[in-house]
Amino acid sequence: MSQFTYSPLLPTGKDDTPYRCISTDYVKSTEIGGRTFIEVDPAGLTFLAEQAMADVSHLLRPGHLAQLRAILDDPEATQNDRFVALEMLKNAVISAERVLPMCQDTGTALINGERGECVLTGGTDGEALSRGIYNTYQSHNLRFSQLAPLSMFEEKNTANNLPAQIDISAGAGDEYKFTFIQKGGGSANKTFLYQKTKAVLTPEGLKEFLKEAIVSLGTAACPPYHLAVVIGGSSAEYNLKVVKKASIRDLDSLPKSGSMTGHGWRDAYWEDEILKMTRELGIGAQFGGKYYCHDVRVIRLPRHGASCPIGIGYPAQQIAKSEPKSQKMVCFWNNLKPIQHNICLI
Repeated sequence: MSQFTYSPLLPTGKDDTPYRCISTDYVKSTEIGGRTFIEVDPAGLTFLAEQAMADVSHLLRPGHLAQLRAILDDPEATQNDRFVALEMLKNAVISAERVLPMCQDTGTALINGERGECVLTGGTDGEALSRGIYNTYQSHNLRFSQLAPLSMFEEKNTANNLPAQIDISAGAGDEYKFTFIQKGGGSANKTFLYQKTKAVLTPEGLKEFLKEAIVSLGTAACPPYHLAVVIGGSSAEYNLKVVKKASIRDLDSLPKSGSMTGHGWRDAYWEDEILKMTRELGIGAQFGGKYYCHDVRVIRLPRHGASCPIGIGYPAQQIAKSEPKSQKMVCFWNNLKPIQHNICLI
């Protein structure tokens, strides 16, 4: 008889995201039954979501901006690659003024949350977060993209970009962690699930399959991409959930090898192999060249012996993370970066 062992399916390590404090309000500690709990005012969730969706509409991660700049410095990059990278950096400068967004498709608002067991809120979290999204889309020049199905064939724009997709899970500890995403139609339409079998799990078979699948993504969603490939999964829907998390770099701290507990892990070898493959395709950053992808994340998951789901996707460029940290009782926000006009690009 085997012994009981437990591991989270996605045992992530330390979060190295740089955070900044955005408020000292909305969070306090309280004692209940001899235990310390953290109370988060629902108004704080609204404030957090409002700030998040405004930032992700106009600002980009410093690491992403550095990758765009690196294309300009790469002697192997084509003129087409450099043209796209430079235009994206110019767009980032304009967007940082917070008048026009980085992309005209300001997407579906997605929120992933993990609420610690010692975190209390005084209402319906989804409603408070949705109000923050509503406030942002009403007060900024952001497009409304959500269509309400009034009947099977009749639809009408909701005029506030709601409803949002909000997924909140339970966790341990006294922190409430969030990831905010604007998912545009271009990237959403290019998220694919393939139901394969064990036959694909050979070096030659996997490489041949992935090459064909990655080429089929095309350039409609504005490469260079942050590509995610997830192999395995306890279900089709879980595979695609992990694709989303991997594409926004939420799983970068996963272990680099597997174990008999069956947890997910990152395969650095295949990340390098697939990135090399994408740079030899000649597709480049839309118009031919080297930079079809900025980088690749490959996650290997456990699977049922009769199934082998493979998911492929990439995010829109607008991503943000927040973490109301209870130890200091303040709200922290990741350090998204505006480009200033006086930065030399070339």
